[in-house]
Amino acid sequence: MELEGLEKKAKGSGASQLVVKDLKEEFVKDFIFPCLRAGAIYERKYLLGTSMARPVIAKAMVDVAREVGADAVAHGCTGKGNDQVRFELAFFALNPELKVVAPWREWDITGREDAIEYAKKYDIPVSVTKKSIYSRDRNLWHLSHEGDILEDPGNEPEEGMYMMSVNPVDAPNQPEYLDIGIVKGVPVSINGKELSPASLLAELNTIGGKHSIGRIDMVENRLVGMKSRGVYETPGGTIMWHAVRELESLTLDLETMQVKDMFALKYAELVYAGRWFDPLRESMDAFMDKITEKTTGSVRLKLYKGSVTVASRTSPYSLYREDISSFENGQIYNQGDAEGFIRLYGLPTRVRAMLEKGI
Repeated sequence: MELEGLEKKAKGSGASQLVVKDLKEEFVKDFIFPCLRAGAIYERKYLLGTSMARPVIAKAMVDVAREVGADAVAHGCTGKGNDQVRFELAFFALNPELKVVAPWREWDITGREDAIEYAKKYDIPVSVTKKSIYSRDRNLWHLSHEGDILEDPGNEPEEGMYMMSVNPVDAPNQPEYLDIGIVKGVPVSINGKELSPASLLAELNTIGGKHSIGRIDMVENRLVGMKSRGVYETPGGTIMWHAVRELESLTLDLETMQVKDMFALKYAELVYAGRWFDPLRESMDAFMDKITEKTTGSVRLKLYKGSVTVASRTSPYSLYREDISSFENGQIYNQGDAEGFIRLYGLPTRVRAMLEKGI
């Protein structure tokens, strides 16, 4: 559906040739999965749907520029957004000799209404209208909504705006259970059926959208310094994210999990800021690859009217031992040992209190 009319639009915009590349599998395998494995999430909510998509698009643009002998690339990003930074940093990293054309910054287009008038003048078909002027970005991972009434954080999103998920009120009245198979921190199967990365995500989008999973409304700090309000739909990605995190509760020890979570914050910042091809992010990938070697197993999730809850987790590499964790006495853990541990662990607290009391 999204490819219909693109050639006319491209030619109307002045292009001599249209090149369409299928990047779905590459996008999921080489861009989404590394972020998912890292646990990257920006400002507590955002699963980086737009941020991850820009480098894979930019990489393909640079490849096509090389193939056709172009000396410049262009993008349609506004001068107020994050995407201009993401595209251009990727261009710099992959081919610093390419020139960049950015009409929103260079021409007399100062807003979306100007852009609509320009398209009308040159008979370029566009889907937005002045009555419905949402700025949307959709890919296999998510759909984002910005602009129009959303520019006022005091406005509740219109239900008719959503495109990937049903209203929670209209979602099934019975929960649905999913078994997500995971290998080395990456989902590989649904209910025992192995699928390619893109096919697996597409299937989870359908299932999650049916149950209204993955709706996020947030005010975020843009890279360019301002705050913006956006609404995101990420049904399949939300399911995947919960599954991987739940499995890690079995396979990662305390300190490893804490360090991984700290790295995840920085990882998300780098991706959000367009620094995908930065050596630091690539180095962190090496850490994530090593640390998730044993994050393999299965997680059963319960989907119900917008919520995702865990029902069970299993892993052949689980660090959880029922014979140790049970409240009954066992041979491995002697509850009497806790007294000495508490005395040593609490020594600084005790010494501070003694000082304050003059003991």
